[in-house]
Amino acid sequence: MATSTSHAWTKEEHETKKPLEKAKEAGGHAVDKAKEAVTGPLEKVKEAGSQAVGKAKEVAGAVGDMATQAVSAAGQGADDLTASAGHKVKDLGQTVADKGPQEGALGAATKAVANTVKGAGEYMEEAKLSGMVEDISALIKNHPIPTMLACIGIGFCLARIMKD
Repeated sequence: MATSTSHAWTKEEHETKKPLEKAKEAGGHAVDKAKEAVTGPLEKVKEAGSQAVGKAKEVAGAVGDMATQAVSAAGQGADDLTASAGHKVKDLGQTVADKGPQEGALGAATKAVANTVKGAGEYMEEAKLSGMVEDISALIKNHPIPTMLACIGIGFCLARIMKD
């Protein structure tokens, strides 16, 4: 009798497993369909995001290039203005030399001032703003303590002038 009971149990177990197997299989199919349903749109979202990032990089690169060109153009404009100012300063030095006294102590002083002004104008005209900035940077790097003392002195004088 034990055999028939065990046989009945197996039959019962077998009948119970069929719906369970079918439910598992149906659940597996449902999970697979859900994965497919999510994966498709997810891939599209990833692709769209990747394209958006690519476009953003392109735009940022273009903006950076335009900014570089604008700064370069502004720097060129500043150099041109400095060269023009240098030319005018040089002309002023020549005017001082031509119209100032030519003889005696005043003539020597006039000649010295005119040569200094012309030299400054030539320097401005040739070096332009960018060259002047490089020269000042080199001066500060090579002589930091005297530069700092000069700045303190200039600051003190400006403070005294502004106070009064």
